[in-house]
Amino acid sequence: MNHVCYRTITLDDPASLETYQSLGGYETFKTILKNKTDPAVIIETVKTSGLRGRGGAGFPTGLKWSFISRDVPGQKYLVINSDESEPGTAKDTYILRFNPHQIIEGMLIAGYALGISIAYHYLRGEYWDEFQVCEKALAQAKATGLVGENILGSGFDFQIHNHLGAGAYICGEETAMLESLEGKRGYPRFKPPFPAVQGLYGKPTVVNNTETIASIPQIMENGGEWFANLGVENSGGTKIFSVSGHVKNPGAFELALGTPFSKLLALAGGIREGRKLKAVIPGGTSMPVVPADAMMVATMDFDGLQKAGSYLGSGGVIVMDDSTCMVKALANVSRFYMEESCGQCTPCREGTGWLYRTLEKILAGHGEMADLDNLLRVANNIEGRTICAFGEATAWPVQSFLKHFRDEFVYAIEHKRSMVTDQMA
Repeated sequence: MNHVCYRTITLDDPASLETYQSLGGYETFKTILKNKTDPAVIIETVKTSGLRGRGGAGFPTGLKWSFISRDVPGQKYLVINSDESEPGTAKDTYILRFNPHQIIEGMLIAGYALGISIAYHYLRGEYWDEFQVCEKALAQAKATGLVGENILGSGFDFQIHNHLGAGAYICGEETAMLESLEGKRGYPRFKPPFPAVQGLYGKPTVVNNTETIASIPQIMENGGEWFANLGVENSGGTKIFSVSGHVKNPGAFELALGTPFSKLLALAGGIREGRKLKAVIPGGTSMPVVPADAMMVATMDFDGLQKAGSYLGSGGVIVMDDSTCMVKALANVSRFYMEESCGQCTPCREGTGWLYRTLEKILAGHGEMADLDNLLRVANNIEGRTICAFGEATAWPVQSFLKHFRDEFVYAIEHKRSMVTDQMA
């Protein structure tokens, strides 16, 4: 299997400039500068690759790039989103830690293609070690003339600034992240205008995820069709899946999109001894849960997971075996979203608290059958009624858990104990 983003991970001193250059690192960017490659060709290559955003939304990267016009006067910005805060997700951290130069080269190529001279790299607040690795890599790139003014005598200027956030989940949303970069509270913005029109400091801005931008050098080196053919139709390339939960060998796995879930589960060592698969959240906790029977025939790609009733999201695969109390699991998820709601939108600010408190009421043995209807009513009133997708992140788990595992919630209310543990959940 070709590793696109993890290709340095098994080498000695993987984050160093020397290691990256030993694999041909920065040669693609140098060739682009030397040949004065037409930016339109670069954007078309990215479109051909079928690369879609790896942060969760899955928007086609080449199309997003085409929204920025090189002819627009004034400053434009590139912002890389490394605010990896989705529960169950730990993919970008390994790119940051072991392959930071590929992120830098991806930014350089994007900047050249889009006529951008300044990039900001926004890292999750808890990623202090990764921030230090990125700072060291950036210093190495500057020292060798790969970042800065008049790069390699080409006339192309490009500056990169690493920025450490404060650990707010909401800043994973692109416009909240832009607000944070500007020194303000991380509140999502109304759209339109979209960042491509009015982004950072009110200027046209492209926002890409870490895994997305790190894929660019390999796409430009090997061609768009090469990357597209690694995956399946409508899902080009590889994807990093973070597998956690009730598996023998949790970890991060870079695989071709379209890989059967059963193969990914086997790579993670399978389910713990003596247990059976019960359910999977395939894209981080904000995505709908999928029962075992549907998941075992699903493929890990955008269309495959949508067919199974969920979404690829960030690729955070949370595996639950038959020892899992789904009432308690949903309460844990709902507590997170209650605590992380930025509070800007009333349905989310108030609704997340209603959801968690209702689930806690059921867990405490005071639940009523009407609570199940109330959970769905509140979730439905949050979905689609907030500025950003945080509303859906809150609503989808509740809707899907009740859809597939309603019997456990009914049992917990009627018997005042968990169906699984036969104790107070």
